[in-house]
Amino acid sequence: MTGTYILALVIGYLLGSIPFGLILTRFAGTQDLRSIGSGNIGATNVLRTGRKGLAAATLLCDMLKGTAAVVIAGTFGGPEAAMLAALAAFLGHLFPVWLNFKGGKGVAVYIGVLIGLFWPAAVVFCVLWLATAATTRYSSLSAFIASFVTPIFLWWFGHPALASLFAVLTLLLFYVHRDNIRRLQAGTEGQIGEKS
Repeated sequence: MTGTYILALVIGYLLGSIPFGLILTRFAGTQDLRSIGSGNIGATNVLRTGRKGLAAATLLCDMLKGTAAVVIAGTFGGPEAAMLAALAAFLGHLFPVWLNFKGGKGVAVYIGVLIGLFWPAAVVFCVLWLATAATTRYSSLSAFIASFVTPIFLWWFGHPALASLFAVLTLLLFYVHRDNIRRLQAGTEGQIGEKS
């Protein structure tokens, strides 16, 4: 199965590394996404351009590339290959080779791979994210809370392997959000919908 697992990793990484936020904003004629707001290539920063439709499209595409990686790998390689593809897609988004390994923060891909692996956990994640975002208007804080709860939810519902995988993804998510954590502590973190 080694070849199957390698293929799952390659497919996952290549799909995950597609920078939809950058592609969509360039086609729309906005300035380089990396030069505004947080400099991130994800949907939250796209929203700072004032283009809500582009932000929604970025969110959807980034989610679906994670889901696609899981479904494709799971189809030909089974559950273990699907989990490897999920990890690779997440890493591909965070560290895309096409952008000198400087990618997005991974929240949409996190949701996308959750949809492919165990969709009820994706629902829980989204509910927690939306509730926190509605209360605080901080995208990063919403992601921290939702991703912290996700592995616990998976473990509680009898999916220890998935819980372990998402514990790793959560740690990675916190790592790439380390500047956001500092800004939250300093009270300078940008809120959802703020323009550059």
